[in-house]
Order: sequence, then C-alpha cells, then structure tokens
Amino acid sequence: MTAPGRPPGTGTGTLDTIRLTRCPVPTASGLAHRLGLLDAAFAPDGIRVALLQDGDPELARHHLDHELPGLFREGGSVPAVLARAKGAPTRLIGLTWIDERQVILVRPGEGLDTPQALAGRRAALPVHGPPPGDGVMRAMALQGFRGALALAGLGLDAVRFTEVPDARDTQPGWTVNGPLVRPWTGIDALVRGEVDAVYAKGSAALDHAAAAGAVIGIDLDDHDDPAFRVNNGTPRPITVHERTLDEHPGLVARFLAETLRAADWAAGHRDELLRVLHDETGGTPESVAAAHRGDFHRSLHPDLSDDRLTLLEQQKEFLVSHDFAANGFALDRWVAHEPLARAHELVAAR
Repeated sequence: MTAPGRPPGTGTGTLDTIRLTRCPVPTASGLAHRLGLLDAAFAPDGIRVALLQDGDPELARHHLDHELPGLFREGGSVPAVLARAKGAPTRLIGLTWIDERQVILVRPGEGLDTPQALAGRRAALPVHGPPPGDGVMRAMALQGFRGALALAGLGLDAVRFTEVPDARDTQPGWTVNGPLVRPWTGIDALVRGEVDAVYAKGSAALDHAAAAGAVIGIDLDDHDDPAFRVNNGTPRPITVHERTLDEHPGLVARFLAETLRAADWAAGHRDELLRVLHDETGGTPESVAAAHRGDFHRSLHPDLSDDRLTLLEQQKEFLVSHDFAANGFALDRWVAHEPLARAHELVAAR
C-alpha cells in the first residue's frame, strides 16, 4: 500500500509522545496508523506515535479508563460512555460508523428467521463479567436483541434471557481489547441447546459460527434504519484526553486530519482495505468480506453530525436505563466540535 503524500506540519508544543488505542475492529485512526500517515505527520516535530497495546502493560489498562494524557482512542462506545459517566477527563472529537454484520445466530432448521419468531425463545445474555471490560459483552447482547426485536415492534421482555459465561472464564489470557480470534460468547451454548439465539457481530464471530454449525437467523445490517443497529461499534467514538485537547488543540486537529485522509484513501482502495481488516480483526478473508459488504469502504470518515450524535445519545440512554452507567451526563458537554472542523480545513488546504 502506498499512502498519499503529506504536506508540512505545524508545531504542537512540548508533547513528545501521543498514544493510539483502538479495538481490533475497523477504525479510521487504526488505518491512518497502518498507512504511516500519523508517523509522517508528527515525526518532523519529534513527536512519537505509539500503540498503547505495544507498550508497558500497566499503560494498557487506560484503553478502558481513558485516564492517560496524550491518549487518543477510537473504540467501542460502551467503555467510552461508561468512563465518561464515571468522570473520566475525555472529550468526544469524532464518531465513525462502520457496519460489521450484526446478526442474531440460531441453530439451523428451527425457523427463527424473523424478529417475530424470537418471541418466547431463550436469548443468550453474557454474565456481567470481571473488570476490566465488565459488562461490555452483556450490553452488546442486550442492544443487539433490542434492535432485532424492535423490528417487529417488540421489547426486550418478549424473549427469555439466559445467562451464559463470560469468555474470560473459559479463555485464560483473554483481554477485552485483545485479538478477536476467540470464541464468541454464547455460540457454544447455542450449539449445546442451552439457548436459542445469540447476538454476534464481526468477521471472527462469523468464523466461529460457521465452524460451530450456527446460522444467521436475522441480519440487522439488512435494514436501512441505523437506529436498529445502534450498539458498541455503531457509532464508534473517537476520544482524547481533555488535557491534551486543552494544551495541544492543533495536534488534535492534525490527528483527525490524518484519519480523514486515511478514510479518503479507503474510499478508493476497497480490496486493500479488506486485507488490512483481515490483519486487524483476525477473521478469515471470506468472513471479512462477508462482514463488510457494499460500499462500507466509503464511510470511514469521522463526523459529528446531528444524526450520529442522536444515535450516540440513544446508546448512552440505553446504558443508563439498563444500569450499566450509574450516572447520566449531557452529551453536548462531552463533544468538542472545533478539532474536526479544523481538521477539515487542514485537509482542504492540501
């Protein structure tokens, strides 16, 4: 892959290292790093770009608590919202939306191929799980079933939730931000007949489902209204430590400018992007292609549109109303619009 050319940068003060952390999922910032755009943008100023997961294990915990100055995170909304609700000093500087094939998995031949058919059946609900990352898989499952059932005008009370073990109980060394090549919580319980339906998403989950003999009963991505697909990765927040934004606003804008340039590159390089996602997600080439369909490669650009903010508000309120977050907060006080607006100006000036 050849990254597009980079014009000269501008000074950013005394910060000598910025850290990037992201989940092993499709992200604009992860692509900017893979293309070398972030290194090229900041190296002339003596600023090192480091992946959080490649450094001190003590620092890796900040992937979820967001307490590290100089840290940029593009990842699931559940940890980001819960951290902010607990008072983490972060600002929301962008939202991306990349569909990853959200599905309800079932056993073949059972007729569970419509949202209405889920009524009265056993739905897999991951236990809350230990920290760090406690509650993430549970929240994803609840939101996934909410979306599927809402397609038929049903609520969560239409199914019988059955708890299934957290993946970390059976997979030593599993980490919430580690590779996705692991059993997806609930699929094994589905195969054993302990539950009737499992929410899943992403290429690695599709691989696990295929190997286990599970099939897709309901494909949420087949429905145009994004409100039915709101979940941990849709929309996906880009956040930065508040102190970094206060002290280095130009640096934050430049970071976002490189994510915009990476998204521009992706729009014209679908096949190469799929190969990057194969490396990032751990899915097979076949499942990566199955998870990322159509023109997904044209929609990696971060934005802070009213539509996306409304969808994030829906996710935030869901987490509060289902007791994942003890405290609510005003979304508009979390959002910082200026860096992304400035990033667009920087890209346009090139």
